[in-house]
Amino acid sequence: MKRMSFIEIQENQNEFIFTCKGAWTLENAQYISTLLNKSLQKNAKVKLDFSQIEDFDTHGIICILSFMETLQAQNCLIQTQNMTEHFSKLFEVCKKNYTSEFKKPLKNSYLNTLLYDVGVLTNDSKNTLIHFFSFVGGLSDAVGEVFLKPARFRLKALLFHIQTSGVGALPIIFLTSFLIGVVIAFQGAVQLEKFGANIFIVEMVAISVARELAPLLTAIVIAGRSASAYTAQIGAMKITEEIDAMETMGFSPWQFLIIPRVLGLMISLPLLVFFADGVAIFGGMVVAAAQLGISFEEFLIRMQESVEIKHFVIGFVKAPIFGWIISVVGCFRGFQISSSTQSVGKYTTISVVNAIFWVIAMDALISVFLTEMGL
Repeated sequence: MKRMSFIEIQENQNEFIFTCKGAWTLENAQYISTLLNKSLQKNAKVKLDFSQIEDFDTHGIICILSFMETLQAQNCLIQTQNMTEHFSKLFEVCKKNYTSEFKKPLKNSYLNTLLYDVGVLTNDSKNTLIHFFSFVGGLSDAVGEVFLKPARFRLKALLFHIQTSGVGALPIIFLTSFLIGVVIAFQGAVQLEKFGANIFIVEMVAISVARELAPLLTAIVIAGRSASAYTAQIGAMKITEEIDAMETMGFSPWQFLIIPRVLGLMISLPLLVFFADGVAIFGGMVVAAAQLGISFEEFLIRMQESVEIKHFVIGFVKAPIFGWIISVVGCFRGFQISSSTQSVGKYTTISVVNAIFWVIAMDALISVFLTEMGL
């Protein structure tokens, strides 16, 4: 049975006594942070009483230190009392090693400012990376629970996200894929016609589309469409405290919000890539027939004879990997949104940029790996 954490607040004129109760441990860390943030005071005298804490670990103490730092920023006078010997020792260790914000340089020189900005960026990147791996670990644990207890799986939510992220994207995927096929075939036709190698337009269009362009461009379009939607949706739920209410009622955000979105995009993206392959190749066939005099029948026969099926398989294998990246980044950035509406736009933009970057980076890594493998 999960042990809970509580705070009892007593007010006497402009003095507040915070009595911490229960288990201040890792399993309650997120709830503790929410609880403390709701108890902020300004320009007050605050006493923190730890006499009724039943259990604690470094996560609970870090939450307290973070709360104390926020109170100091609000011009509060803070006192601590009733620490046990064990609690006091661990508190001092955490306080000594607690990460504080970088101090801005005293001299406003270009070098000092540059080094300060680099330090802040490095520290923020490190913290983001730690939180991301923690998020992925939590997702893996939640997926494992669903496999062990399939009754918890929300099939209706999965189908809904397949429809919104897959079926809803068909028009834009059709337009972009057709234009890509037309552009590649048109540019290739101009060059191939000079050498009398018109028929090689088939290999150029089919292989480039199936192996690289269809999965990559489809993933980029979906990153702009779905990653932003996931971040904004989850962020709005955080601002309106729907996620807190969900956890209070015993519902897991992993199973209700994240897993259906991740699996939905991993399923729908390969189907979109298959659709994009067909549309882009059709666009190439139209240009080949108009510019080079290669009929649709000749194009298809040549493609069947000279284009190996492995190129299409490689594109289909990339698709769920890209879908995982896009959905996880979108959900992760959504949970980073704070209580301000300004952060919704900030993290929505960041999620799209991150998703597109990592999709392109992963595509490059896969391409290099397959080339080294002789595929």
